Amino acid sequence: MDIKNIPIFCLLIFSACTVQEKIVFRPDPGAREIQRETVVFTEILETMDGASAENIPNWLNRFIRGGIHEIEYSGLYWDKYIFMGRNRGSNFTALGQWAENYTVFQDFPRLAAIRIENRMISAATLYPDDEYGEYFEALIKRASNTEFPGAVKEETYWIKTLLIPDNDEETEEGAEPLEQYEFFVLISIEKPILRNSISSLMADIETTAAPNRYQRASINRVQQIFFEGF
Repeated sequence: MDIKNIPIFCLLIFSACTVQEKIVFRPDPGAREIQRETVVFTEILETMDGASAENIPNWLNRFIRGGIHEIEYSGLYWDKYIFMGRNRGSNFTALGQWAENYTVFQDFPRLAAIRIENRMISAATLYPDDEYGEYFEALIKRASNTEFPGAVKEETYWIKTLLIPDNDEETEEGAEPLEQYEFFVLISIEKPILRNSISSLMADIETTAAPNRYQRASINRVQQIFFEGF
């Protein structure tokens, strides 16, 4: 499939679960770069392998079509969880340095924490703080600062696109698409390893205020079903 023949793509960072409409979640503004869910562009102008988009690696093609789960469904990664570090802008040199310096030790915990956060939200029927009490915030903070053994930085790749600005960015009405670079860092970790790490993490969380009966039931439930659709 020639990517340039399709008018608009939505690149998905997380597509694990759909948040229920009655949940109002307000992400940490400081995590906006990684939490940005979509980037819409009209055309790929250039890639790491030249002007043609035909040589884009299979994992990135799958990511463009359906997000990280589309990569996980492929034969090469069926036994692994996939995470994607991303950054974009007009300064190619700075983005290249970012990709080169990207490490699983320093950067992967944040990606893992965001995916854990999304799963907790999707399993909730109330605002997460009401559903889980202090457990929710404590879990995400702990995950953000936890080392996850087994994570591997697989590949990096970049493309140059005509970018349609995000709706939440301050842009003039009717602004033209911008030429920008988008860098991708593909990270994998074997499913049993990550499941063991997250299960241990969830079991060890302690909070100042004990959860009430409803919250305790919700915590127990999400621990049991956590990896369904993760």
